Amino acid sequence: MRKGFRVRLYPDPDQAAFLLRTMGCARLVWNRVLAWRRERWAAEGKSTSFREASAYLTMLKRDPDLAFLNEVSAVPLQQSLRRQQRAFTNFFAGRAAYPRFKVRGHKASMTLTRSAFRVRDGELHLAKMERPVRWVWTFDLAPGDLDISSLAVTCEPDGSWWAALNAELSEDQQPERPEPSGRSVGVDLGIREFGVPSDGAAVLAAPDLKRKETNRRRYQRRMARKESGSKNLEKARRKAARAYRKERQAREDMLQQATTRLVREYDLICIEDLRVSAMVKNRCLARAIARMGWRRFRVLLEAKCAQAGKRLVVIDRWEATSKRCSSPGCGFKNETLSLAVREWACPRCGARHDRDVNAAKNILAAGLAVLAESEVRAAPAARPEPSVDKACGARVRPRRHPPPGLRASKQETTLSDEVKPSPCGEGKVN
Repeated sequence: MRKGFRVRLYPDPDQAAFLLRTMGCARLVWNRVLAWRRERWAAEGKSTSFREASAYLTMLKRDPDLAFLNEVSAVPLQQSLRRQQRAFTNFFAGRAAYPRFKVRGHKASMTLTRSAFRVRDGELHLAKMERPVRWVWTFDLAPGDLDISSLAVTCEPDGSWWAALNAELSEDQQPERPEPSGRSVGVDLGIREFGVPSDGAAVLAAPDLKRKETNRRRYQRRMARKESGSKNLEKARRKAARAYRKERQAREDMLQQATTRLVREYDLICIEDLRVSAMVKNRCLARAIARMGWRRFRVLLEAKCAQAGKRLVVIDRWEATSKRCSSPGCGFKNETLSLAVREWACPRCGARHDRDVNAAKNILAAGLAVLAESEVRAAPAARPEPSVDKACGARVRPRRHPPPGLRASKQETTLSDEVKPSPCGEGKVN
């Protein structure tokens, strides 16, 4: 089992300068190789493999003007080429857009493999650095006991440093799977409440980001009043970036807690297939929808359900979950229900519904129907009875090669050893 760990780094000024220089070299290699790929394709119409890109990197290192590439570790430069090769693979497969050039000033990062770092006595040692980088490890597992395969160092725009470790856990280190509860739930995602369960349990509260958004806007207004190119502008930019990071981390913490709670309490979870890219076109609700992080919620839920052995069912986005009555045997569809109506009464059965709870119940019902249909399709087809495909109890079609010159009734009489000749008449099939 593979798991990721994200920790905070606190490098000293010399270490931070060296890390930034290494990231700058990786960015330079990415841009030079990408430009060479494009020129080669335009001139010769040839695609570039990773081996050819690696050979071109060797030529760049031999250039006297780029001799500083030899002062940093070679692993981040090679990993930059591997990420670019993966980006082109995803582009040709239709999974991503065409790779773009990297610019200075945005989030900088680099990837290291096992040959470029080591964890010894709880300390992180990076290649070509004399002293270990101070970090804060907050997980129960000791870092020295983990089989770490790669490490990605990132410098956020606000100046904070982070390390993402990818480790392979042994059977003893893997977390225990939650006990089966036998419960199913449908979750209706919203804006006032992030998620409303169908069984009446406590709602998934949306993150309170209004105060953080207010601080971030204040920092942005201050940054807009600074002189371009001044140190005060850089200070204001870092404060705005820090406000962005706090807002993002608060949302991520809420999503992690919500998905973990659902996976622990339920065996079957049903959600809607929401098209967020179309929903944010509503300018009145775009900001509130983008604040929730619905897409990230689904990605986390899929990963955690697969890890815990739980089932996740995603129903069609065109199901009228809010407008349809969830009472058993009713199913009335309220075509006039608007978004502003939060409670409504069914004119057919008289039941009163909370909009979100009613939608969650319909999501659960639709998810159970989808699950039952998928199980029927996956079940092996039942073997027909011997007399189903027979005419008057005999086989209609010959088994292999029929005797030549015989009529249908004669063929049935000759090839069937189960019944006597058919009394139904020649050439007739009941």
